[in-house]
Amino acid sequence: MSETQPGIETVQEEVRTWLEANWDPAWQGQALEGPDRIAWLTKVLDAGWAAPQWPKKWFGREYDDARGRVVREEFARVGAFGTGQDRTNLWINTLLAAGTDELKQQLLPGLMRGEINMCLLYSEPGAGSDLAGVRTSVKRDGDDWVVNGQKVWTSGAKTAHYGMLIARTNWEVPKHKGLSFFFLPMNQPGVEVRPLRQVTNESHFNEVFITDARAPAANLLGKEGEGWKVLMTALAYERSTMGESARGPRSGASVEQMPGEDELVALAREADKLKDPIIRQRLAQVIAWRELNNLNTERGKAALSLGTSSSIMSLGKLAMSRILHETARLRTDLLGAHSLLEGSDHPYAEDANFLSLNAYFTSIGGGTDQVQRNIIGERVLGLPKEPEVDKDMPFRDVKGG
Repeated sequence: MSETQPGIETVQEEVRTWLEANWDPAWQGQALEGPDRIAWLTKVLDAGWAAPQWPKKWFGREYDDARGRVVREEFARVGAFGTGQDRTNLWINTLLAAGTDELKQQLLPGLMRGEINMCLLYSEPGAGSDLAGVRTSVKRDGDDWVVNGQKVWTSGAKTAHYGMLIARTNWEVPKHKGLSFFFLPMNQPGVEVRPLRQVTNESHFNEVFITDARAPAANLLGKEGEGWKVLMTALAYERSTMGESARGPRSGASVEQMPGEDELVALAREADKLKDPIIRQRLAQVIAWRELNNLNTERGKAALSLGTSSSIMSLGKLAMSRILHETARLRTDLLGAHSLLEGSDHPYAEDANFLSLNAYFTSIGGGTDQVQRNIIGERVLGLPKEPEVDKDMPFRDVKGG
């Protein structure tokens, strides 16, 4: 980071002036799509606002936390998007931390402009909660790595250009030490994507079958056999994102809200249950959890420097899971018997049911709630680790399911 930083007010004025010249208030709410969206993100990238705390060599401005916060606040003030990618974009932060300069030059601009789609190739049918147990194999063949195996629960695999892949390159060492991390090109023979039908009647998840697919040698992130460290960095950013935000109602229907009123409070008022002391207590609890989680997320992100992982992020992800489940229960209780209905003619009930089911996405994705509790217990609270009988065993001798 540069030792000479512009003044806070100077940064604020520069961002504000730039936004006035380039941002159209009609775009608020991220209404831009397709080429228009890419054109806007290109402007943000070229101006150095996409990742202002990054090195100038990699499209940043080398700002410190305080100045980066000013940039994010000014964008948020006018409803603009595209900044803060140095805190939230797991693809680019993982690549910047562990990728070769060649790979960074090749992919960072497209990722930051939204031109390159990505997916996560982590979980397998026999390795979900214990990602160190993956059995997808990778072998070196000249200038390429050859990949064989199966992945599951992969969001966005149908449209992804690359997948962030954790796979095994050494079977003779303990499970955490034989893994390597790659950017695998998805649009090639040998990569087959099959959608999975979810309980929400969607197909965001997929299973991916990989047969003799190839990843260029330059697509290895970190050193061979040190993929677990890269994975921990990637998971920290993923948990940060999941702990900070979640999908909302999908019907598009909205309750009329008073100025500054929370949407749940408005729903309780419309249901004529706002005077119920138990409902009021539950509303206050959810709102308090949200605020506490926001503060904890800020703490975790402040501790998350490039190339590291923060166990505090597990607190945020676990908290968001709890918030989503309790919010869904509260919505259902506010609607009463009406919550048994579904379909476009009953949008509030449709949303309550969808949110009740979709809450399990956060309970499972990015590491289950149970995994997060283990991380918090061991790495945040300092409790004894659970026994791992296969921790120091050569992976070839570990029994698989």
